[in-house]
Amino acid sequence: MSDNEAVTLLDQTAMERALKRIAHEIVERQDGAAEVVLVGVRTRGFYLAKRLAEEFGRIEGRQPPVLELDVSPFRDDREKIAEPSAQPQLEAVDKRRVVLVDDVLFTGRTVRAALDALTESARPAQIQLAVLVDRGHRELPIRPDYVGKNIPTARTERIYVRIMECDGEDAVRLYK
Repeated sequence: MSDNEAVTLLDQTAMERALKRIAHEIVERQDGAAEVVLVGVRTRGFYLAKRLAEEFGRIEGRQPPVLELDVSPFRDDREKIAEPSAQPQLEAVDKRRVVLVDDVLFTGRTVRAALDALTESARPAQIQLAVLVDRGHRELPIRPDYVGKNIPTARTERIYVRIMECDGEDAVRLYK
């Protein structure tokens, strides 16, 4: 394999299976979906959250609300592109059980930014983390509650999650 070749780690079927498993785990641990709000990190986390909500509908007969969260103003590892400001829709998470959804967990910095964004606007009763891929290499003490697939990687490798809604296909690929 050359340096630019990709290895497909999850295809569409494997992604669907992982999301179904995550949805079932959430429903079991939360004793249903009544008080759950799914908050997807923009961009791919939001689409994964929508898919989880659809799966909740198949399991429970009702879908939880799904919100999109832009964490870019809260990042500490990138140049500031905007000042943090309250995101009005996040008031819907106040006193609710939130499942934060993202595509890949790597250093933990995106999750830290998401936690800052969530708690700036509201006070959720609980926040849990669901990720499609956990690749390790944490820089912060963050651990997911729900994981689709653990994929140990080298720091120099890259994982790209492709989502049908924005990339035209479903796949998880590793680039060396």
